[in-house]
Amino acid sequence: MPKLMIIGAGGVGSVVAQKCAQLPEVFGEIVLASRTESKCKAIAAQLQQTIRTAQIDADIVPQLTELLKKEQPDLVINVALPYQDLTIMDAALVAGVHYLDTANYEPLDTAKFEYRWQWEYQQRFFDARLTALLGSGFDPGATNIFTAYLAKHYFDEIHELDIIDVNGGNHGHPFATNFNPEINIREVSAECRHWENGEFVTTPAMSKRARYTCPDDVGTFNIYRMYHEELESLSKHFPSLRRAQFWMSFSDQYLKHLEVLENVGMTGIEPLKFQGQSIVPIQFLAHLLPDPSTLGSRTEGQTCIGCIVRGIKDGNEKLMYLYSICDHQACYREVKSQAISYTTGVAAMIGAKMILEGKWRKPGVWNVEQCDPDSFMEDMNRYGLPWKIVELDPAFHLDIIPS
Repeated sequence: MPKLMIIGAGGVGSVVAQKCAQLPEVFGEIVLASRTESKCKAIAAQLQQTIRTAQIDADIVPQLTELLKKEQPDLVINVALPYQDLTIMDAALVAGVHYLDTANYEPLDTAKFEYRWQWEYQQRFFDARLTALLGSGFDPGATNIFTAYLAKHYFDEIHELDIIDVNGGNHGHPFATNFNPEINIREVSAECRHWENGEFVTTPAMSKRARYTCPDDVGTFNIYRMYHEELESLSKHFPSLRRAQFWMSFSDQYLKHLEVLENVGMTGIEPLKFQGQSIVPIQFLAHLLPDPSTLGSRTEGQTCIGCIVRGIKDGNEKLMYLYSICDHQACYREVKSQAISYTTGVAAMIGAKMILEGKWRKPGVWNVEQCDPDSFMEDMNRYGLPWKIVELDPAFHLDIIPS
């Protein structure tokens, strides 16, 4: 039976381990590794299936390579930090192991995440006859698959894409992030980029917002245009796109706290000296904020994440909306997690399943939208991420709020 190694024991790593353990016929043996092995052991103790744990520093390629060679997994799922993508890819190449991650590489000292560093591994993975699957989370991940599914089944050509990520949950804290605080704040505070007329257009962070009503009584929210990594790959792999934008919901309370933290320098990524020690402000802030893995029990409400795609079918304009709704408390009842970690972790498990079953196993480095979407979409319904498709009136446009 296939053997799997998961690197990362945060909120997403916990969900991945639990969902993979529910499918022993696919994931026959599981090893969960992290810098802090006690976190792995705590996750393992929750499972009915026995999994083994290991301590690993994902920044050190020789150490990673040694562990992968020792364990000889068929696939490594990387749910560690994005800074560690390249070291894990390097080790996977040396050890001869297939690779999957949920977020693209970002240098530790530069708040700029993009795929080019990982795309440069294409020839090396091809020559090694290994698969590297990039961005198999929810966004990126399921949103890429949604786009590919709509393009395959509902359009002859797609022209506009709006990815809308709404988290209608409430955790009760004055300020907290639903995934790694350092990554979340770097992402949210970065300049916005969207794809339009063959190039990326840069605008100030959070400078464009819209009012959006989600389906199925999830609610109405302010959504803000921001840059997200799937725009880079989707604009490349669907060249007919004339415009592609990513929108995410934020409460006024979240944005006000973030503004204050930015103004006082707490979101800085450059090291500074404090009482004789070197600290990075954003890392210190992350230490002070609630651990996202502890938010599940107190988070109520739903997420609604999906893609609105405009294009042409049989010469006529068409507008389709494909979305998935996830309930925070339902996720907590199943795997002791809030819905943000759940949606990412389940999508990672499904991507791993696609590789191990041979459906998405091909040499090279691939984004998920380059693979056939149908089996992934079937498994989303089967394993906890149900989705719906509706046709919208082509006259529909997002309700933009003037600046």
